[in-house]
Amino acid sequence: MLTPPTLPALGLSILSLAVGAAGAGLGYLVQLPLYMLTGPAVLVSVLSLFGLRIGIVPFVRDIAFLFIGIGIGSGVNAEAAAAMLRWPLAFVALAVMLVLAMILCRALMVKAFGFDQRSAVLASAPGHLSFVIALGETYGVNLTRVTVAQSVRVLLLTLTVPAIAALMGLDMSQGLAPQGDILGLGHIAVLVVLSLVAGWGLERLRVPAPLLIGAMLVSSVGHLSDLAPGVLEPKVTMACLVTMGTLIGSRFGGTTPAMLFRYAGGGVAITALTTVLAIGFAVPVSRFLDMPLPHVLVAFAPGGLETMIVMGAVLGANPGFVAACHVGRLLVLSILIPIMAARAGRDA
Repeated sequence: MLTPPTLPALGLSILSLAVGAAGAGLGYLVQLPLYMLTGPAVLVSVLSLFGLRIGIVPFVRDIAFLFIGIGIGSGVNAEAAAAMLRWPLAFVALAVMLVLAMILCRALMVKAFGFDQRSAVLASAPGHLSFVIALGETYGVNLTRVTVAQSVRVLLLTLTVPAIAALMGLDMSQGLAPQGDILGLGHIAVLVVLSLVAGWGLERLRVPAPLLIGAMLVSSVGHLSDLAPGVLEPKVTMACLVTMGTLIGSRFGGTTPAMLFRYAGGGVAITALTTVLAIGFAVPVSRFLDMPLPHVLVAFAPGGLETMIVMGAVLGANPGFVAACHVGRLLVLSILIPIMAARAGRDA
């Protein structure tokens, strides 16, 4: 966590962020929803497919996650915290949705796209990409088509969730920055130090995205107690969004256009199917919890954990609810994927 990078790796990250910033500029010109995130994701994806080497060193990525977490935590208030008592139903519905999604998507990948049973299970997992790749290497499956299908899922959700929200008339212009005074340097320094400590602890507990979650928790406590009043400088928030978009696009590094055309169909299909399931489960949950449907939908959407948490903050959703749902999703998948993959191997 926050290991200093080598100079060549840092140079590549700076170049990649410059490309991401150009993508944000193009996104602004063509009026993409949430252009600071979606613009870099699109441009970097295209350039990666055509051979441009793009990557963000973990040190830079983790700094972005840390400040994103602080920014999200600044939007927590007493009303958001009180909603915790009403979440158990959401977690039950989410678990049922994940089991159903894995079963249906596996069948779709086998029958419509010619995947073997075990590859279909790994490609169908709605999240947990690093875990999926590690399992795939252990089982010796075709990782190329699994990775392409998973990367297509993340990119499509990154682009479609803001578009759907815009069609619903939701205002995303504020991004991650709630209204308020700008945090002073002293408060930021304290939040950063405490967030690093919290992230280190969560990393030891194997919690996914430990810096992001740790910073969210520290910032939330600070703002609920008024010990850290204020919000992050908007320019910092925009830089973090560009970094996130660049990270999403860089998933296609090493993938050629031919590989994309060959395997992307499965990714599009499972994204559509899991999105339909997410909507189907989000509607009754949103009514029961008395939450806006887009807020519950982004909590149930099968996108990347960090991306969906950021998206929820942009939409003004309860940050604790969104984060808890996505961390819960990964915990359920950590159990479900190995069970289904082992069973698929026996069936084969």
